[in-house]
Amino acid sequence: MSPISQTLQHILGWSGDENPAIALLEQIELCGSINRAAKAAGLSYKSAWEKIETLNNLSDKPLVIRQVGGSGGGGTVLTEEGRELLQKVAVLRREFAAFVGFFGERPEEALNALKMLRRFEMKVSARNVWAGTVARVEKGAVNSVVEIALKGGDTVVAVITDNSVIRLGLEPGTEVLAMVKAPSVMLGLDIKRESLSARNVLMGKVARIVPGVVNDEVIIDLPGGSTVTAINTSESIRRLGLSPGIEVAAIFKASSVLLAVI
Repeated sequence: MSPISQTLQHILGWSGDENPAIALLEQIELCGSINRAAKAAGLSYKSAWEKIETLNNLSDKPLVIRQVGGSGGGGTVLTEEGRELLQKVAVLRREFAAFVGFFGERPEEALNALKMLRRFEMKVSARNVWAGTVARVEKGAVNSVVEIALKGGDTVVAVITDNSVIRLGLEPGTEVLAMVKAPSVMLGLDIKRESLSARNVLMGKVARIVPGVVNDEVIIDLPGGSTVTAINTSESIRRLGLSPGIEVAAIFKASSVLLAVI
């Protein structure tokens, strides 16, 4: 078997190990409940939510949304984009034996689906990983300022070396992944951007809080459909009076943003 075939088998879950991201999406479509879907996919409730948030951040549009109210009391459902992705994966699975022919007939569709799956396979320690496009590169004597456009109008600014810009081949239109560790994200209320030295101030609403012994994990929904996760001390979260639904600013320095291309 060729290396390309082996890679495709691993990405699409045909080598005996099902892709956990796709398996979770399939279970959400079947169950309509994150709790039941997590159990069916062999994940904890917390791990399932973390995976969903990562999938939504890496996709062009959210793949999974929370559905509030209704006769069933709400739940978790796939968006139209999520269902379309599963349909594309099903097509790729059915036609893997004739993949060369499939790729020749619908190269853009096949390539886009594979690129999306490749993002899901990537493993990094950073809790926040967003897919975006380079909007602007401002080169300096040593460092460059790179502005990344996320889906829905949100933007992230990174400061990296000029050498890194050249090595990654960054220019307007380049697809990138922007990564920030959760402990690097500070939280604030009633924040004015002009009063802060940090370049990145993302406004959103608290989606949920995962309490810990010393630190709490706060997940924030952004208007554009992405999420930001911050890990702050439990005392700080209590002092701010944070709870689901409260508007909050996620603040992090441009130097805390790492960039990657796939």
